[in-house]
Order: sequence, then C-alpha cells, then structure tokens
Amino acid sequence: MVKLTLREKESIQDAVRRFRKLVERSGIKKEMRRREFYEKPSEIKRRARLRAERRAFRASKMANR
Repeated sequence: MVKLTLREKESIQDAVRRFRKLVERSGIKKEMRRREFYEKPSEIKRRARLRAERRAFRASKMANR
C-alpha cells in the first residue's frame, strides 16, 4: 500500500505528482494492467517461455562478440 503524507506548504499538484511517482515505483500500475483481463495459465507459461528464449538468444549473441 502506498501512503503519502502532505508536506508542509506543499501544493496539491506537487502531492499528486509525488503520489503518481510512488505508485509507479511500487509496481501497482503495472500489476493492475496485468490483471485487467483474465489470462489463461497456458498463455502465461507461453509468454514466460518466449521471454526466456529471447533472453537466452541475447546472452548467446553477446557471448559470441
């Protein structure tokens, strides 16, 4: 949970800007986007496998240099 206490003489705009940064850094926004629609477990596994394949390909490409 993100908590924000208003600083002394801080404008609302500054507080909102600080709150947005806190939310983004905590990963809440990313998590909400990820959970917005149901994703089948097979799709989750497929995406993870593709990410791993790309990572391995990039690693092997960098090793060959």
